[in-house]
Amino acid sequence: MRMINWSARVVLALERSQVLWRNLRLWVERKTSSTLINLISKQDDQQSYMVISVWGMGGLGKTTLVKEVYQSQKLSSIFEERACITVMRPFVLKEVLQSLAMQLGRGTIKATEINDELHKRVKGKRCLIVLDDLSSTAEWDLIIQSLPKLENASRIVVTTREETIAKHCSTNHECIYRLNILNHMDALDLFTKKVFKEAINLNKYPALIEEANNILKKCNGLPLAIVTIGGYLAKQPKTSLEWRKLNEHISAELESNPELGIIKTILMKSYDGLPYHLKACFLYLSIFPEDYNISRRRLVHRWNAEGYSSEIRGKSAGEIADRYFMELNERSMVLPLKKLIGSRKGISFCKLHDLMREISISKAAEENHVFRMEEGCNLNTQGTIRHLAISSNWEGDRSEFEGMLDLTHVRSLTVFGKWKPFYISNHMRLLRVLDLEGTLGLMDHHLEPIWKLLHLKYLSLRTCKDIFRLSESLGSLKQLQTLNVTGTGILKLPQAITQLRNLQCIHAGKSKHFYSSYDNFVEYAPKLICNDKPCLWTPSLILFCCSIWSLKLWKDASDIEGDSNRRDMCTFFCCVLFPFLARLADPTGVVVPRGLRKLKALHTLGVVNIAQGKGILRDIRMLSRLHKLAVTGINRKNCQEFCSTLAHLSCLESLSVRAWKETGGLQGCLDGLSSPPKNIQSLKLCGDLGVLPDWVAHLQNLVKLKLVGTILTDLDGTVQVLGKLPNLAILRLTYDSFKAEEPRCFTCRQEAFPSLTVLELRYDDHGMTSVEFEGGAAPKLELIVFDGWLSFSGLPSLPCLKEVVNVIRKYGCSNVWTEDFRAELARNRNQTVLKKKDLFYKSFYDSESDSDFFDK
Repeated sequence: MRMINWSARVVLALERSQVLWRNLRLWVERKTSSTLINLISKQDDQQSYMVISVWGMGGLGKTTLVKEVYQSQKLSSIFEERACITVMRPFVLKEVLQSLAMQLGRGTIKATEINDELHKRVKGKRCLIVLDDLSSTAEWDLIIQSLPKLENASRIVVTTREETIAKHCSTNHECIYRLNILNHMDALDLFTKKVFKEAINLNKYPALIEEANNILKKCNGLPLAIVTIGGYLAKQPKTSLEWRKLNEHISAELESNPELGIIKTILMKSYDGLPYHLKACFLYLSIFPEDYNISRRRLVHRWNAEGYSSEIRGKSAGEIADRYFMELNERSMVLPLKKLIGSRKGISFCKLHDLMREISISKAAEENHVFRMEEGCNLNTQGTIRHLAISSNWEGDRSEFEGMLDLTHVRSLTVFGKWKPFYISNHMRLLRVLDLEGTLGLMDHHLEPIWKLLHLKYLSLRTCKDIFRLSESLGSLKQLQTLNVTGTGILKLPQAITQLRNLQCIHAGKSKHFYSSYDNFVEYAPKLICNDKPCLWTPSLILFCCSIWSLKLWKDASDIEGDSNRRDMCTFFCCVLFPFLARLADPTGVVVPRGLRKLKALHTLGVVNIAQGKGILRDIRMLSRLHKLAVTGINRKNCQEFCSTLAHLSCLESLSVRAWKETGGLQGCLDGLSSPPKNIQSLKLCGDLGVLPDWVAHLQNLVKLKLVGTILTDLDGTVQVLGKLPNLAILRLTYDSFKAEEPRCFTCRQEAFPSLTVLELRYDDHGMTSVEFEGGAAPKLELIVFDGWLSFSGLPSLPCLKEVVNVIRKYGCSNVWTEDFRAELARNRNQTVLKKKDLFYKSFYDSESDSDFFDK
């Protein structure tokens, strides 16, 4: 009886919520609504009816939007017959067809006459059919196969939560709409209308605005949540205390309050519809903190190590895990973050909507899947803990950590914030994933317990800047698949790494600026001591400089946790100072030991310093399964061997090559490569080239090209070569890619760059001053990013241009230039958006690491 009463209350709350929604989406999505109406009513010469798909996560108002469009007066006079069907669960085709026939003919029919009646009622008539809430492509196929042939002027509108279904129903991408969450101002406006029955300026009520912003942060632009919570608060005292109580106990309210429970009910439909393997992947996301930008690559490697994916029909486990990531996005379970617009895969980061995260946390805790150790958490857990995440705000001690948790079944440990030595326990015998990315205070001697974790498959020390050395005991981790030490102080990998026969990915190296304080001090200290006069390096001076640096290191470590160690000082001198002096002062790559050829499973390797000899290149040549390679330290002594090595890597898809100006750059170093790997899709060249290598013109599969400091002298010739590459989609020219004695124009001629979607032109003061697009050039170009005072012509001829980003330097641009440019851009029929960003705009840079050479 209690269950029945509770269900009835939920239904009543749902009805109330629907009343609140009645005119919501038309107000919020006025532009989309009018666009849909115009598309539906548009006359065209198609040979078949048009299908329009609207998709997005639950709670965005897809149903409300299409029903408002369906009932619009403009469409009522256009279509002779109309029907709006909500596809129920479980799916019964006969019921759907019967409902369609009844609405189209406005009369009852017999179940045995459905097909005949449908045929009679649509024949020769212009029909509008809405199919709301499709949940599979199979449902669409059954419905569309059972419908009689519709007139060309007829329209079908579909709503769904999944992108794959939307694309399956609408083959024309212009007929696919993704509804997005509201921005903050629209959300605040909607919230105040629901709470106060009118739009008011909540900023005039400082006691309320802070709590309102906290509530809206939880809603994160989801109209369903805003309307429901706003309607609930409209009946409560309008005080900051009431609003604060709701915000602090939002999880409990979603569970127990029937009026708010509708939010969780609707969102849970998305989770319940996931297949088993995606449910585990979704719950895994609750490991990460609120508003955390979750890296696609990080997730894929972790899922692979956890055993969530396995090789299927020739596709590797990594490729399958990567597909899982995209499925979660396509099913609207995550919010995509396109921080890397210049990525071949497009979406490289995601985050969880706050309310979806509440569901993930709740279900993960219910199934003992994830335990999040944070301030105020309940340590009296029941059952086994599979995945342990330690938050940055947890301040407990060893007794709490080991005495109240059963750590014997922990499969993964993720630490956010400061390191404490007892985090790795002797009870964690089954640990597979150890993710210490960005952990503060982690030092070399803290790593000793790690080498006993014999089942470890994933180890990340990324951006732990006080780590300078990996022990030879690393060789005991026989199951290790992924090792990430990018952004650490490690300059050399131990010999023991050659014993890890299951190793698939090695991510190492750092940006040139990683040692900025160290380099600057060592570089300028002699000048300061010698009164800015040239002087020679002396052993005593080197020792003095490095002693100062080591004292700073010791002090920093002591400030963090009071646990500095003399061995760490020795490590610094033995593993940083002497290797630094011995390896041509190249701070971006790591030295790898001889014998790397034994790692037959290696898929990704970089950034490797190859300056020390040809032996490492001979080892790399034997890595037949290598797909991604990043090297630094190429010079005239090893360039021939390097080119020979590349010719043997037939599986190579991504290649990054860097040589500093101090070592001669890349001039003449790549000319010997007569037959480059045919599968290369991403190429990054950093260093003085002078002339683009001839073999680049033969890279028919190249999708992404980045040139940095190449100082090419032939701008016109280079552009002509690149313009003929059939699959080049992303072109990034940065930091003096070109250099000429007189100003030159970057000219995209007719039919050039047939696949280009992203063009970036930055930090180039010596090679070009203008950009011209001739008619028919770059027909797919969507985004242009540039800085400086480049002038543009031909922008109106770009049919797909959506956005132009101008990165403003210190002194900005003149008003005259801005007006001229805006006038040029305004003539593009796409209503292209112009954005201005400051000098540190990084939408094209890997926010994971400035030194990450690998594409996503």
